[in-house]
Amino acid sequence: EQTPYIAGCPLQLLLQLLSGCAEARFPPEARPCSANRCGEDKCCSSLAAIASAWKRAGGWSPLWSDEHQWLEVDLQRRTQITAVATQGRYGSSDWLTTYLLMFSDTGHNWRQHRQEDSLGVKFAFPGNSNADSVVQYKLDQPVIARYLRLIPLDWNPTGRIGLRLEIYGCRYTSEVAGFDGKSSLVYRLSARTSWTARESISLKFKTLRNSGTLLHAKGQRDHSLNLALERGKLLSGSGGKLLVSLGSLLDDQHWHHVKLERLGSHLNLTVDRNTQQVLVPAELSHWHIHTVRPVQSHGLQTPILPNRNFHGCMENLLYNDLNLIRLAKQGSPQVGNTTFSCSEPVFVAVTFTGSHSFLQLPVLTSWLSGVVSIALQFRTWNKAGLLLTFDLQHDVTCCCFCVCVRSGAGLNDGQWHSVELNSMENRLSITVDRDEGATAHTSIPLPPAADSQLFFGGQNVVNRSHSLLAGFQGCMRLLKLDGETVDLIKVQERRLGNYSDLKIDMCGIIDRCSPSHCEHGGRCSQSWRNFHCNCSNSGYRGATCHSAKYEPSCEVYKHQGDTSGHFYVDVDGSGPIKPQLVYCNMTEDQTWIIIQHNNTELTPVQASADTNQHFASFLYPSEEKQLSAVISQSEHCEQELSYHCRKSRLSNSLDGTPFSWWVGGPASGQIQNFWGEALPGSRQCACGLQDNCLDSSFYCNCDADYDLWYDSDLLTQKESLPVRLLVLGDIHRPGSEAAYRVGPLRCHGDKNFWNAAFFDKETSYLHFPTFHGELNADISFLFKTTSSSGLFLENLGIKDFIRIELSSSTEVVFSFDVGNGPLEVKVRSDLPLNDDRWHSVRAERNVKEASLRVDDLPAAVREAPTDGFIHLQLNSQLFIGGTASRQKGFLGCIRSLQLNGVTLDLEERARITPGVRPGCPGHCSSYAALCQNQGRCVERASGFSCDCSRSAYTGVFCHEVSGSFEPTTSITYIVKEPYEASKNSSSLHSSIYSDITLRGDDVSLSFRTSQSPAPLLYVSSFYRQYLILLINKHGEDFCQTKIFCSYNLWPFCSFSYFSLFYGFALSHFGKSEGLSADLAGLASAGFTGCLSAVRFGSFCPLKAALLRPDGRVSVAGAVVASSCAAPAQADSYAAETTHSLSGKIRTTAAFPGVIAVVIFIVVCAAAILARFICIRKETYRNQEVKAAQPGDGSAFPFSGQPDSLSVQSENQKEFFI
Repeated sequence: EQTPYIAGCPLQLLLQLLSGCAEARFPPEARPCSANRCGEDKCCSSLAAIASAWKRAGGWSPLWSDEHQWLEVDLQRRTQITAVATQGRYGSSDWLTTYLLMFSDTGHNWRQHRQEDSLGVKFAFPGNSNADSVVQYKLDQPVIARYLRLIPLDWNPTGRIGLRLEIYGCRYTSEVAGFDGKSSLVYRLSARTSWTARESISLKFKTLRNSGTLLHAKGQRDHSLNLALERGKLLSGSGGKLLVSLGSLLDDQHWHHVKLERLGSHLNLTVDRNTQQVLVPAELSHWHIHTVRPVQSHGLQTPILPNRNFHGCMENLLYNDLNLIRLAKQGSPQVGNTTFSCSEPVFVAVTFTGSHSFLQLPVLTSWLSGVVSIALQFRTWNKAGLLLTFDLQHDVTCCCFCVCVRSGAGLNDGQWHSVELNSMENRLSITVDRDEGATAHTSIPLPPAADSQLFFGGQNVVNRSHSLLAGFQGCMRLLKLDGETVDLIKVQERRLGNYSDLKIDMCGIIDRCSPSHCEHGGRCSQSWRNFHCNCSNSGYRGATCHSAKYEPSCEVYKHQGDTSGHFYVDVDGSGPIKPQLVYCNMTEDQTWIIIQHNNTELTPVQASADTNQHFASFLYPSEEKQLSAVISQSEHCEQELSYHCRKSRLSNSLDGTPFSWWVGGPASGQIQNFWGEALPGSRQCACGLQDNCLDSSFYCNCDADYDLWYDSDLLTQKESLPVRLLVLGDIHRPGSEAAYRVGPLRCHGDKNFWNAAFFDKETSYLHFPTFHGELNADISFLFKTTSSSGLFLENLGIKDFIRIELSSSTEVVFSFDVGNGPLEVKVRSDLPLNDDRWHSVRAERNVKEASLRVDDLPAAVREAPTDGFIHLQLNSQLFIGGTASRQKGFLGCIRSLQLNGVTLDLEERARITPGVRPGCPGHCSSYAALCQNQGRCVERASGFSCDCSRSAYTGVFCHEVSGSFEPTTSITYIVKEPYEASKNSSSLHSSIYSDITLRGDDVSLSFRTSQSPAPLLYVSSFYRQYLILLINKHGEDFCQTKIFCSYNLWPFCSFSYFSLFYGFALSHFGKSEGLSADLAGLASAGFTGCLSAVRFGSFCPLKAALLRPDGRVSVAGAVVASSCAAPAQADSYAAETTHSLSGKIRTTAAFPGVIAVVIFIVVCAAAILARFICIRKETYRNQEVKAAQPGDGSAFPFSGQPDSLSVQSENQKEFFI
């Protein structure tokens, strides 16, 4: 039953509750007034006047309405407080609008109540808006305390502080034991006959020591479980191993709740409101506790856990349902002076809340002789701050020393540190943490000036010019002057010294990094008012390392314009699965994600005399969750499983058990006995499914037991992938041979990237379950529309909400409320966003800030309030594209909607929702630019493709066509057969002239080679006219590329691209009468490397040879289609420059010994060629083309010998680019 405690009614209570003129304590002997605050008579007469008014009106109103007032209530005993209610002073304009609550067990060492839903040091409770209404606030968790203090923050600006107060709670009972560091309890449990899956130990403790053993529980076979404090954190360990660490600043002399619970194979440790779960060690999996020793450290192993006994108090120590302290009172063994009460040492601390905080004390008169002794303890998170300053005699110099972080010092770790300053006989020493090794000495005399003042933590405005550092922010206690502790309560009552911006009798330090709000392994650091997350090497970014740094699939990288290479993919975005390094193959219509394992080679099976089976395990660099996520998100996955056999069977054993099998699937996998595309559990191979096995009486070729055959196919059942283990039998018979190959895991198709919904009515919307993004929420999607406004997303709570909308044609707004009032983040674009093109939106809200990014525009960021709420509490459905309560929704498409790493299936929900259609047409309006080199964008139901039929290029985006050439390779493309030309020479000449005029300036190719000199291009006619393109090298230390064009008349019918003029090229090229011996020798050297994107006029011979062979193309040797000209986008450690004939430059990955050069050449400009041909036209019919003289070979600049220099002949031209 809750009992209301009413403060403010009786006269004697009023006199004791008036803050500012009284200590506001219940004991009758408490002073009603502070002499330095007002005269005794004046103060008490004022109290009497107010007491008289109380009888008529009722309520509390201090003499002064300022920030130094408080109302303190003594509840006479520890009480479980559940709520408070406030009301203004009756019949007046006096009421509070906001206030703080503080609690204490002793009337000292106050603890400010902080809402669980806040990171700030100041949580303001909402007060009243008038004098009559009652505002009740229920605490999120009950507070157990004897004393309550209410501190007004704001009040009616046209009135004064006025209050009527009710406190709701109930009586609290507990069993308490006190330990002095030498005492302990021992409790032996009765034997149990059966093992239980659930056990728990819970307790409360309070202490001023930051280290000590709380509990030592021992079981059978001497296995033990320990709870201990170390540097203010709670550690749990077993067998000398640390299991879990939780909590921080637990040495604050406040009660902390601890629960250790074993649930099956898991162990949960709870400290106050935070819980962490770990796996139970194997030795404790079926563990029976038979001895519990509170606070005894015997048997603990250092340095894992501290080997010191506990000094402090425990309350309600429970093992399952047994209260061990109550049992100890009844006679359980005790060691040392264990008491069943809790002594409360009083250390009055003071908190320096801001950079302008200071504590001013007068110097002692005894210090004028130069003998000075000052000591204090402090704790802080700041790296630097002023601790103490005072003026010296005969000098205006200020002597000060400060907190500073040095290597190994760690003075800003939040722990209590002591500083002692001693000066005598012209010798000054400063000692930190009583460590003689941390003592500094100087011979500077230190007598303070007679009128000097000591300033702790900072200086007042008058003396601030002396300050070398910013003011101290943190806590101090045990300030001692010549060994005497300063009475800080007198300072609080203004009876000693002076102060500003201090909180006396409390330490307000909080640990914002415990628990850490930095996600995904981000490292948390903090100062007094804020914390920072270091996200380096985590794969995530943002203020709390929440947002994914990498894209979720290879498909996304491809549509950003990237080409094949190694990429990090983060399948679930900001979810818990880490990014993984994969290879993205983007050379095909489908984008493949490829994950290798430890053995993808064809591996012979080595028979062993020790076993009848061969085991092969396959280890993947990706973790299990990463593999499962890739397979689940992909539309199709496959993995090659090949078995080459000679008298080595798979399934046909006598007892029906298969000789061989494999293990695949999620987690540890399951045994599989099917092969290839056969059905799971069928014990068949692909040939059995297709009914084309070598022997129709068997379902696998290997089972026919023939001398040599193999079974090979792709595994495509996603639930059975990846292959983890291969077990091969029947390999020991005479003549048995076997080999296997398990290829990499290959998947394509991103289910999420093209998942879209089209909203064609303003009243239509989709709804999903409530979005849970209490502390961190990131939302990303793409949209396109022709409407100027519309709602993308909305989710509501009782007061909280989150919303993203298009507010105008150029502005996107992200708005939310987590209890601190509505907040908006806006991004404005100079260009309209309703242009029916895809635009990306990414919104994030965390405990530090909110941000919004649209496309590549600068992100808009708003910081969160320091002392505000942090939890986003929603309870309605999540609405997409509109809501049931709004008139105007969104018209257009929303695609790839992801919330905290989870993609919503818009298409599935759209199929059952009126006014919404699955999918979205019209991707080419946004992605057509990806189709390069005259490629044409073609719409698809989900996505688009590039039609490269009119381009010299091919590939996904018409950006590449390349082939790897060997010394014996040549490609010949026949433009016109010889017999066609002989039919009509006149028409031939006319067409030739036309071709040269129109196409002579359109020759391009790209190449990559380490060879020099080397031939690239040869164009010839059956009339012994030719054009050649070669590489020549001059000099030893550099490579200069020359383009040489040598031509006679230009009627042509064929041209060749070759690495060696061998066969066709050599016979045709080498025997041409117009070629010199050096040129023929150069041709014989051949070309080794890569050719790409070859175009001559409207002809694309390399593309025709690689993709669409026909009668015009003949290939000599081996030419292999490859991506040798494509740049690698990831995992490259060196780079080289590729030059193109069009003048574009890009960076590509280097491979050993390869020089990448891409050249654009304008061959024989149209006017020159036309003029040249016209000059020769009349003599062409009657003359043979003049052959080059043998002596001319020495003059040819592209000699077969490297680096040869010569003079050009009259009929030769050189072009240098």
